[in-house]
Amino acid sequence: MKYSLTALLIFFTLGSKAQLVPSEFEQITHLVTFGAESKPGWGDDDHTQVFFFVVPESFTKPVYIRVFDPDIGGKHDEPNGSWDTGVKFSVYGGQGTHSDPDAKKIDPIGNYKSGTLLASKLFQAEARYDDQWYTFGPFNPMEGEEAPELNGRVFKVIAEGIAGNDGNLYKYFLSTKDQENKEVEGANAFTYEYSFRLPEVKNSVAHLYPFIDDDVISITQHNFDFDFEGSILIYSIAKNRHRATASANRQWGTSKHPIIDEEKNTTVDLQIVKGRTSRNDMVCYITNQYDEAIAFFSVPVGGPPKFKYKVNVKYKDKGND
Repeated sequence: MKYSLTALLIFFTLGSKAQLVPSEFEQITHLVTFGAESKPGWGDDDHTQVFFFVVPESFTKPVYIRVFDPDIGGKHDEPNGSWDTGVKFSVYGGQGTHSDPDAKKIDPIGNYKSGTLLASKLFQAEARYDDQWYTFGPFNPMEGEEAPELNGRVFKVIAEGIAGNDGNLYKYFLSTKDQENKEVEGANAFTYEYSFRLPEVKNSVAHLYPFIDDDVISITQHNFDFDFEGSILIYSIAKNRHRATASANRQWGTSKHPIIDEEKNTTVDLQIVKGRTSRNDMVCYITNQYDEAIAFFSVPVGGPPKFKYKVNVKYKDKGND
């Protein structure tokens, strides 16, 4: 993942509220991870989700990573028979946390658990954690991996479905407090493959925000198990309602889209528009022309893109009236 100096300046002067994942910008209900024995038709292709949190270099106080509703069962989660699922949350820091190539792949293979394990806990059907926050930490920001290209230090959180076939719906918050959600100013979060619950509202719009760097000349969007429930549209400063291919049940939908110079070092808005009122979980990722995954940021770098309308005005030559 590379960023130009201009993009970095935009990124770290946003002052955005980036700690809640999914963020208010994304309009996504929850993150989703299913147990290892669940079938792909439930909307999770690999039962693992990896997220990264960036703590600004200038921030030196302890931080906490909080998980909302980490247990399986109760108010928010997706049952599949009896509640028999376990999901393990693990926090990593130190060398290789993000810089290891396997950490940036869309599949949980190889050394994707790179870095130093800082904390871990397995959650099952435990009512005391239902609809509640669980806190990992405190962590010294120095425990994160130094990432000069992001002007900060990076922590990694892996949610892994260990057993069972139920769905765990949850959220994250990077906080300065252990018992409340208090933002780390200038922080952000990102992932390379996003597993999430769509809103159960017809015509609702979920947003994913990949950042496009200097080297990208085309992107390929991949989405899984959308069930043909609506439309997938791409918006950028140069694209306005550019249609992408949607997926069927238990299938991948892919489409390739060129990137022009005007779109480089900007954020693209991948919009997922629901056509029905239904419950649906799905997976998305985006790759560049080298099949390298591109990060989705919880808070869009530079803000959500605004299409630049080009107006051609022709004036009549008064001399020919």
